[in-house]
Amino acid sequence: MKKTCIIVTGPTAVGKTPIAIAIAQHFSTKIISADSRQCYKELNIGVAKPSPEELKSVHHYFIDNLSVHEDFSAANFESYALKAVNEIFLENDIAVMVGGTGLYIKAFSDGLDEIPAVDELIRKGIIKNYEENGMAFLEEAIKINDPSFYKTGEMQNPQRMIRALEVQLSTGRSITTFQSKIKKQRDFNIIKIGLELPRTILYQRINERVDKMIDAGLVNEATDLFPYKKLNALQTVGYRELFDYFDNKTSLQRAIELVKQNTRHYAKRQMTWFKKDEAIAWCPHEKEEVLRIINEKM
Repeated sequence: MKKTCIIVTGPTAVGKTPIAIAIAQHFSTKIISADSRQCYKELNIGVAKPSPEELKSVHHYFIDNLSVHEDFSAANFESYALKAVNEIFLENDIAVMVGGTGLYIKAFSDGLDEIPAVDELIRKGIIKNYEENGMAFLEEAIKINDPSFYKTGEMQNPQRMIRALEVQLSTGRSITTFQSKIKKQRDFNIIKIGLELPRTILYQRINERVDKMIDAGLVNEATDLFPYKKLNALQTVGYRELFDYFDNKTSLQRAIELVKQNTRHYAKRQMTWFKKDEAIAWCPHEKEEVLRIINEKM
């Protein structure tokens, strides 16, 4: 039998971590995180990192690997994750991957497409505008120039947004058009499981989770990170809104409301991305049902 990697994905707050841990324990294996923020050592509460108890229960790759001062791309993740999964396969026929960063999962599963070189002057101009005008500039420029990426791309990630804009302005094509149907062939099987909940329940879970993050000390965590607010790793929901509060641009209550609202918007974009992947088997957040589907597919 070929080695198999089971990928558990879905929107933020749907409950991927406990399901992935249950699967890993069922198969006595290890987990690779596919989350573009939980990899940073300095980010904890605001990225819903697995608890110390959860991390002890199953070995996790790609948690606390990087500093916020380091840049890390989807191509870097592809290399890292392939090395990690092959390491797991030395001891086990099954590996588990879990996360909601769609581009990371695509890079691992299918590989990435080559994109033509961009005009360096265009790139420098975009970065200068971003440094002077912030996320508002990127959001508006992408909305006008690349509506396809605006609808489905990572619109909370300035690194990805800058990349999308420089490709569009350099080539005249959306970066999404370079995502070809030609997939790299992996020498192991991949089973993709998507967790979903009714929207009202998911949104309720998001709101409750944000409240728990605030109670757990998210404001203090963001305070410590405030000096580094311009770093790419910190251009993310849960921190950006609180940085605006520290800059006296909004009240604390409004900042918390915006964390909830922007997290709900992010979850919606995640679902738009994942629903395009016909290889994902969607199921409710129930361990027994997930294991049944996995056994059926194996």
